[in-house]
Amino acid sequence: MTTDTTGTAARDDEPRPGGPADSPFVRACRRRPVPHTPVWFMRQAGRSLPEYREIRANVAMLESCRRPDLVTEITLQPVRRHGVDAAILFSDIVVPVAAAGVDLDIVPGTGPVVAEPVRTAADVERIRPIGRDDVDYVDEAVRLLVKELGDTPLIGFAGAPFTLASYLVEGGPSRTHAKTKALMYGEPELWHALAGRLAEVTLAFLRVQIEAGVSAVQLFDSWAGALSEADYRRFVLPHSTKVLSGLADTGVPRIHFGVGTAELLGAMGEAGADVVGVDWRTPLDVATRRIGPERAVQGNLDPTLLMAPWPVVETEVRRILEQGRAAPGHVFNLGHGVLPETDPEVLTRVVALVHELSVRPVDQG
Repeated sequence: MTTDTTGTAARDDEPRPGGPADSPFVRACRRRPVPHTPVWFMRQAGRSLPEYREIRANVAMLESCRRPDLVTEITLQPVRRHGVDAAILFSDIVVPVAAAGVDLDIVPGTGPVVAEPVRTAADVERIRPIGRDDVDYVDEAVRLLVKELGDTPLIGFAGAPFTLASYLVEGGPSRTHAKTKALMYGEPELWHALAGRLAEVTLAFLRVQIEAGVSAVQLFDSWAGALSEADYRRFVLPHSTKVLSGLADTGVPRIHFGVGTAELLGAMGEAGADVVGVDWRTPLDVATRRIGPERAVQGNLDPTLLMAPWPVVETEVRRILEQGRAAPGHVFNLGHGVLPETDPEVLTRVVALVHELSVRPVDQG
């Protein structure tokens, strides 16, 4: 099955001309020729934008994620302002976990806080499966966005099992992930039960987004860099593989990203990614050698550099574009999310610069 131009995902190897499936972003994800290097930014819809702060005033994070009107407007804001090549759905990685029955809240200045951290098999059993009806607000928001975005692709996303499990076990954000690792090493059967249950929830959440019309998905394993490669392969890879490989039949590009994952890049690609996101610590040409020629790369400007003088930013953008040429496909992005104090005008200038420097004639037939 092939996409039409309304935004539903491509189902074969040759999308029809036009529409999101033939956009520079999706073409780069598929390692096809592009007219310019596509660019979008993680957390592009967020606190760096004054229009975002205005619309979110007095609206709690989880509530805003459950209101399709707000989700639609916030997702569109950076597309209008910056001219990025893709939109990413405004949501949070704990949305599906909350839908699965976990009592949690997103506390301003802290992040997700879980009322009763997971400690036992009974705690795992309370995490119930989810379907479209449990996150119908996400389904509605995606469908609204696909109509509004036209030829601009929409990226859906979810948190990976390890990162979600860390929040549930720790009870909130953690610098050391000590309780998470203690559970992994001390009770491996319980760990795999928890990660397996979260993989099922994540897979279902991403399928809802794909069926509603997103053109690609990104799996965020934000905290996977806390692990060695051996531990990643033992405790994490099977569950991330369950998610990403479980989407293979949908035909949409799958992006896999984590922070501090230089030693994990090859394994993260093996999980079933079409594109591996690279943080700012690893040059893209080095990352490409680790990931291999079968996958595109995404990244990887250091978010803090956006606060440097413009000549510094320009030099770094040129460097990343040059290193990205080593990959069979390159999506320009930051090496992590946009910081709240970032000047939005700098982001707009980066988009224009990437497009200008990377433009090339392409036969897209």
